[in-house]
Amino acid sequence: MVISSLADRVVRSVENVGDTVSEALFEPVIRLGVTGLARSGKTVFITSLVANLLDRGRMPGLVAAQEGRIEAAYLQPQPDDTVPRFDYETHLGALTGPSPHWPDSTRAISELRLSLRVRPTGLLSGLQGPRTVHLDIVDYPGEWLLDLALLDRSFGDWSRETLERIADRRCAADYMSALAGIDAEAAHDEPLAQSLAQSFAAYLNAARDTGYYDCTPGRFLLPGDLAGSPVLTFAPLPVQGSSVRRSLHREMERRFEAYKAQVVKPFFRDHFSRIDRQVVLVDTLGAISKGPKAVEDMRHALADILKSFRPGRNAWLTSLLMGKRVEKILFAATKADHLHHLQHPQLTGIMEALTRDARDRAQFAGAETAALSLAALRATTEEMHTHNGQELPCVRGTLLETGKQAALYPGALPDDPAHLLKPARDGAEGWLDGDYQAMAFAPAALTLKTGDGPPHIRLDRAAQFLFGDRL
Repeated sequence: MVISSLADRVVRSVENVGDTVSEALFEPVIRLGVTGLARSGKTVFITSLVANLLDRGRMPGLVAAQEGRIEAAYLQPQPDDTVPRFDYETHLGALTGPSPHWPDSTRAISELRLSLRVRPTGLLSGLQGPRTVHLDIVDYPGEWLLDLALLDRSFGDWSRETLERIADRRCAADYMSALAGIDAEAAHDEPLAQSLAQSFAAYLNAARDTGYYDCTPGRFLLPGDLAGSPVLTFAPLPVQGSSVRRSLHREMERRFEAYKAQVVKPFFRDHFSRIDRQVVLVDTLGAISKGPKAVEDMRHALADILKSFRPGRNAWLTSLLMGKRVEKILFAATKADHLHHLQHPQLTGIMEALTRDARDRAQFAGAETAALSLAALRATTEEMHTHNGQELPCVRGTLLETGKQAALYPGALPDDPAHLLKPARDGAEGWLDGDYQAMAFAPAALTLKTGDGPPHIRLDRAAQFLFGDRL
């Protein structure tokens, strides 16, 4: 086992050296990771980003596009033959077709390669021809990223922490009842193990729908071809000390370790550890509308996610010897089109406050970080309405549930993020001085001019921060 592990590391190190040398001497490759928790808009972000890089009329914030140095952009097969291709064409058709609708959400890892032919800048630009820069976009569920925290936990620690956290949650009542009377040290019973795993998976799905973000293991929510396998047939148990041979405790413990070894570690090794730019998408408005507990839970989930990154600068020799580090991390509050632009600074401020500790750690390690509010696809227009003698900044769009047009004033976000974060930290049941609404809008019908991608808010600024320095 040890020799095999060492040999595998040597082989992968040689592969990494070859890839790094190839990128440095020939065609540079930027591996951009896109993640976020459920319903944060990952699929829409990638689809709109690619569409706006192919047709760059709405990308003035991307300097290379503004200067006209991007001569061409085209899609080609991604380099990883074992990773599914991001279905860009289908998703774009869903957003821009005659009956626009939101595409299906991310359920597994996928990848897309966009190649850009870029003229260089600087003193030698007249002596050098255009070069090709490859942008490899890796899409993966944020729930998988939360699983990386399991690598440092034993089954006993994970069980204890999980049961303490969910004990008072209404959506966990059925699972907690299923545990009543369970003797974890009794002989293993496979039907019982399957029943507990199914009940725990049902809790995780209910918790995510309720607004909780600490929903791990992530593959219980997105099992794919692992559905029903032993590696997903375990659940937290009230256990203490070491397990008894052939007991339910021992078998659950074994499967928990198998999940880490066969699911979590390969994801980290084969995909996550190779990313050098990262965007984390957050549905901040959705969490705020669900109340203080949802905001606090999201803050904890973001902290766990950000602990998984290896931030730092990717010097050439460092990349050869130690592997990739995440050089730039963008924290983006999505669905900014659900607010009038007058409130975008407040939304960005809340995003900055939610991720302050993690951003400080990343910057100390040498990585660049930024926070902004954006909408990858703008689905609303802005209006001002008078109510009780007061001008209210509203947005108008097509309601997802009814298909009717409506103008919405979601409530005024505070100028000081502490007015939200302190009640959240204190466990308040509701907001004392505000009532925040979050409506779901359908994508608007589009008529795009030649050379223009889909309308957005600050997608060009996000692109400039993430990879503009490499163009």
